[in-house]
Amino acid sequence: MFTLARHELYRLFLSPLAWLILALSQLILAYLFLTHIDYFMQIQGKISAIPGAPGVTELVALPLFNNAATILLLLTPLITMRLIAEERRNDSFPLLLSAPLSATQIVLGKYFGTLGFFLILVGLIACMALSLSTGTTLDLTAIASGVFGLTLLVASFTAIGLFLSSLTKQPTIAAISTFSTLFFLWIIDWAGNTGESTLLSWLSLLSHFQPILQGDIHSKDIAYYGIVILFFLTLTIHRINAQRLS
Repeated sequence: MFTLARHELYRLFLSPLAWLILALSQLILAYLFLTHIDYFMQIQGKISAIPGAPGVTELVALPLFNNAATILLLLTPLITMRLIAEERRNDSFPLLLSAPLSATQIVLGKYFGTLGFFLILVGLIACMALSLSTGTTLDLTAIASGVFGLTLLVASFTAIGLFLSSLTKQPTIAAISTFSTLFFLWIIDWAGNTGESTLLSWLSLLSHFQPILQGDIHSKDIAYYGIVILFFLTLTIHRINAQRLS
């Protein structure tokens, strides 16, 4: 399993797409990061006299993680679309199925290999936020909470993308279906906020991410992401088993 995970991560970095996604995400986030710094510098004199006013962590670092969540929502389908769909399209997937690995090992190997790529991206984002410590004092607890929430979020994105990649031979279709599913689970919170449905609010990826980002960590939010990850990984394992039997 770990050999497959290392191979998956290695194969990702052999692809120009992975390097392009890393560069593009850092470029966009760096622009937004500098924009927030500029805004903070403009209002710093006005809020310095206000007791309990938000500092650089609340006005610069945490918005960076919020922006990163949206960027990852857009970029994750481009990475996960190739996990299984491309192997099926290239007829190399039967070779993987014939390997002395169980369906669980295959799925977890691909999952952890891809998740490793996204954790590198999250690490780069965390370094960007921590770079503020060279000129000011940061709330490291709040930043750690933001990194934790972003990790749970991208782990859920990856599990959903892996499952949808197992349903088709076309990576493009896998990317579109993954983005549609993630976007639906993102905006469903809008309906949940109306108070008409508690279920819709509970299903929202965003409604569980925002409290963690603000440092308000509850077991129900962690359990939600654990359920999402386990649910879609289990579906993928059953899908692989069905393909192996057929």
